[in-house]
Amino acid sequence: MYAANHWGGSLEIANENEHDQDRNGRNKNMEDLDKSSLYNMQSQYSGTLDQTQQSWLLDPNEASRKKNKTRYVDLGCIVVKRKVLKWSVIAVLVAFLVIGLPVIIAKSIPKHKSRPPPPDQYTEALHKALLFFNAQKSGRLPKNNGIKWRGNSGLQDGSDITDVKGGLVGGYYDAGDNTKFNFPMSFAMTMLSWSVIEYEHKYKYVKEYDHARELIKWGTDYLLRTFNSSASKIDHIYGQVGGSQNGSSTPDDHTCWERPENMDYKRPTQTITAGADLAGEMAAALASASIVFRDDVSYSKKLVRGAATAWTFARDSGKRTRYSRGNLFIEPYYNSTGYYDEYMWGGAWMYYATGNVSYLSLATNPGIPRHAKALMDIPSQRVFSWDNKSPAAMLLLTRIRLFLNPGFPYESMLSSYHNATSLTMCSYLRQFQYFNWTKGGMIELSQGQAQNLQYVVSAAFLASLYADYLDASDLPGWKCGSTFIPLVKLREFATSQTDYILGENPMNMSYVVGHGKKYPTHVHHRGASIPNNNVRYSCKGGFRWLSTGKPNPNTITGAMVGGPDRFDRYRDVRSNYSYTEPTLVGNAGLVAALVSLTATAGRNGIDKNSIFTAIPPLFPMAPPPPPPWKP
Repeated sequence: MYAANHWGGSLEIANENEHDQDRNGRNKNMEDLDKSSLYNMQSQYSGTLDQTQQSWLLDPNEASRKKNKTRYVDLGCIVVKRKVLKWSVIAVLVAFLVIGLPVIIAKSIPKHKSRPPPPDQYTEALHKALLFFNAQKSGRLPKNNGIKWRGNSGLQDGSDITDVKGGLVGGYYDAGDNTKFNFPMSFAMTMLSWSVIEYEHKYKYVKEYDHARELIKWGTDYLLRTFNSSASKIDHIYGQVGGSQNGSSTPDDHTCWERPENMDYKRPTQTITAGADLAGEMAAALASASIVFRDDVSYSKKLVRGAATAWTFARDSGKRTRYSRGNLFIEPYYNSTGYYDEYMWGGAWMYYATGNVSYLSLATNPGIPRHAKALMDIPSQRVFSWDNKSPAAMLLLTRIRLFLNPGFPYESMLSSYHNATSLTMCSYLRQFQYFNWTKGGMIELSQGQAQNLQYVVSAAFLASLYADYLDASDLPGWKCGSTFIPLVKLREFATSQTDYILGENPMNMSYVVGHGKKYPTHVHHRGASIPNNNVRYSCKGGFRWLSTGKPNPNTITGAMVGGPDRFDRYRDVRSNYSYTEPTLVGNAGLVAALVSLTATAGRNGIDKNSIFTAIPPLFPMAPPPPPPWKP
């Protein structure tokens, strides 16, 4: 059967019965033709075949392979599949949108520094406690002193002496009167320096480091003026300016109630020609300050030279007596009971400042603590004060044992000091009932006498510091007899006593002026109690401000008053100085306790090594290795 073929030629159409076909309906004759023949057949036609026509002529599998042929892109250094390249570009774009874009936006937004944590109450009280020293300054005050009601004063101090150019201007007034006592002033400077040496990082963090150093320098500059600090040997020290004799009717610091800026009476200078205790404490103050100012080489050396001169005076065999003995201007107020504790205390500081082992040898001489009664187990020897430095001296020397371990010949006495220090810490814990305690929770270190707080803060500082020493030595505690005491107990003692002072007491009042909602307002203090109103009150006329029931017109911020009695009672009466008078010594102990306890800096503990800067290696250095052998 034939039909017309519009492409040309004849086309034979056969039925299924006439031709042999496979299951797919394809003519078997087509399979007999090779692909080249098919191609030749296709090329004989003048027109271009469409897709359907090609499918008739080509193998269907070949057409499928041609349709699905993989395409590549030549990138020059590498050839990749087109699909891979496309999806890689898409992935990069998605990653940019999901990750990169948010990062760019975040970085373009102005950054705000996170606020530091709020200061704890110890830091807040520390800021105020340091200001008390600004209020006590004598001499020409700097413009940035920060106490508006204070001005220049005592500019004629030392005018009755001839060997000090410029007189004895400067220093600090001791308490609520206008007297400058070298003995407690030196002790206060030593305490401030000690706290800065141990806790420099905390002072810096709370931004009081420069302030504390300035306060120390104000004191040490004055102390250097009170003797010939450039000489190697001296025969006298000017130990006090002003003061009073009991029962005197002569106008003086006690018979008059005047602002220091308005003093118009004579202020005699006390010349000390023998006094190992005074000179030993002055040496300690200058030596400890030299460590504080180790970054100021010139001033540090000046302090060390002055300390050495004062120490030579203290060790002079002809001057080994109490500085206050028989002096009616000193003995009723700051009477020293001995000088061997100053030999331990001053010797330790001289060793730290110079590294000279002769000072350590003296401080560990068995005769020194024996004369000082330092190792006796009696309550008075456990109380650290301006008159008894033994507990602090032994702690300071224990530091050497803990961190340097010098061994023979010092180990025996250092071990005894360490044991005595541990027992002192045991005595502070209420569970052993060594000292009496008030019902409100205050330890009675003054044995029932007035102005107990100055001893409490010093004990709190020693306890906190000893805990830090042991912690830095990886010791979890110590033993009181057979009882193991963890360090937390010692810190609890220090915090409980400080908290009592700051307001956690039966009176519900802070004994630091300006701290908390309730604090003393009738402080026994001449400058704070008299208005700064350009009115000059006479020697006796000023007493109206002592007796008035009105609060002080000037707030003496940071002043720690004498404190409550043994029944936790406090009378805020200006005329009762045993309750309401602050002192340099008391505030120095308070500052030391507060900085040891503050956690605002975020890092507790001591500066372990700075105090050892001047100390050379205690043992011979290992020899250098021999040169390499050469054949």
